Amino acid sequence: MEIKKTASLIPLCRLWKKGKERGNLPALICCAALLASACSFTEPLARPDMALPEQWQEAAPATGAAMPSADWWRGFGSLRLDALIAEAFAGNPDLRVQGERVIQAELALRAANASLFPSLNLSGNSGRNRNDPGSNSAAATSDRENSALNLAASYEVDLWGRVSADIASGKASLAASRHDYDGARLSLAASVATAWFQYLASVERLDIARENLAIAERVHKVVEARYRHGAVSALDLSRQTTTVLTQRAQIDPLEVQVRQTRMALDILCGRTPSPAAAQDTDTLAGLSIPAIEAGLPSELLLRRPDIASAESRLDAAAANVGAARAELFPRITLSAGGGLATDVLLSLAHPSSVISLSAALLQTVFDGGRLRAQVETARSQERELLETYRKTILAALKEVEDSLSNAARDTRQEEAHAQILAEAERGLRLAELRYSTGADDLLSVLDAQRTRFSVQDQLAQLRLARLTDAVNLFKALGGGWKRPEPDQP
Repeated sequence: MEIKKTASLIPLCRLWKKGKERGNLPALICCAALLASACSFTEPLARPDMALPEQWQEAAPATGAAMPSADWWRGFGSLRLDALIAEAFAGNPDLRVQGERVIQAELALRAANASLFPSLNLSGNSGRNRNDPGSNSAAATSDRENSALNLAASYEVDLWGRVSADIASGKASLAASRHDYDGARLSLAASVATAWFQYLASVERLDIARENLAIAERVHKVVEARYRHGAVSALDLSRQTTTVLTQRAQIDPLEVQVRQTRMALDILCGRTPSPAAAQDTDTLAGLSIPAIEAGLPSELLLRRPDIASAESRLDAAAANVGAARAELFPRITLSAGGGLATDVLLSLAHPSSVISLSAALLQTVFDGGRLRAQVETARSQERELLETYRKTILAALKEVEDSLSNAARDTRQEEAHAQILAEAERGLRLAELRYSTGADDLLSVLDAQRTRFSVQDQLAQLRLARLTDAVNLFKALGGGWKRPEPDQP
């Protein structure tokens, strides 16, 4: 059992000696209470024993990479994204809910702190009693009036630090709620950025589909003209017509996706969904992809609000164990009261006064093991939160590793597809030229069209993937969040 000294014992011992010499029982009880409250039970803070990797497995980023900042989304170079995130911070319902939970935790801590002070109760009463003995009695009818005003104070001495443990638990819970709010804010910014990039990608893919439809229709006119002159067969015309219809069928799902993505973005910003598309100047190609420095794995414990929240909840659980253990020991309550009373109705003229002092000792003798079970329950909850804390750290490490790997892979893929697209566009131009001069058949044109259409769409999706990878890496690294100093509220 670990005992923590919370007060100087020398003055209390002197007061106990004087009370014993004078036979003053209330003084002895008060001293016993203060002596008991000078020692409190504290639980050692549990932390998982786990080894963190020294370096990330993925190679370090290029020169010029920087650690995430608090406004990390500005690195994408989009003023529209800045405005959307600011709007989401102000109006998102989920973030407001999390803010109310912080307020509730603050009020709970305030209520716990109130236990350190005595409670005062003021009561008053006034009445009139009439006693009528009846017609068969010789006694006379009597009337009695009275009024009283009482003030009572009670104070529970913090035996074994139970109240202090409750306050420590409240402080840790408040810290966890604030970390949860910071985590929700980070997740909201990441969700808005991802939704904005998805919207831009949907718009760009829709433009690509319309452009490819125009190319297919242009080739269709050439095939149709050659068919009318008997230069090609009906099979060639049918093949190109199929290509046109296929490209046309791809436009409608993309238009629906644009509207749905836009409405999802409206909901994140806390406004009524609107299918109308705004006139935005951002494009996927115009956005910057910032280079991000991941730092060391050990630094992750100080840069993620969800890890800090799990740690604070573990601290609260340790305080709850201390409070549950303190329940096994006696409670002492000090009470004082005073009042005025008079026999005049609704008046305190010429009152009589009463003053009382008392001390009460309460110790549970038998409860069927209920208090012991509460202690073991608190210990089990602490062990559960310890594993939750460890799981949070492991998940954070995996998220960073995955984000680094995805970013490196998609960067290589985008560079390769950019080269493939350049060759596909060149091949399509040559195929159209050779077909129009009769040097090649339609199959070469169709194959060149399919290759160009597919690569162009894949390139837009890879650009989206790279932007999303950057957002995920910012989020996995904590988004520039820093753990507050211990002395900060």
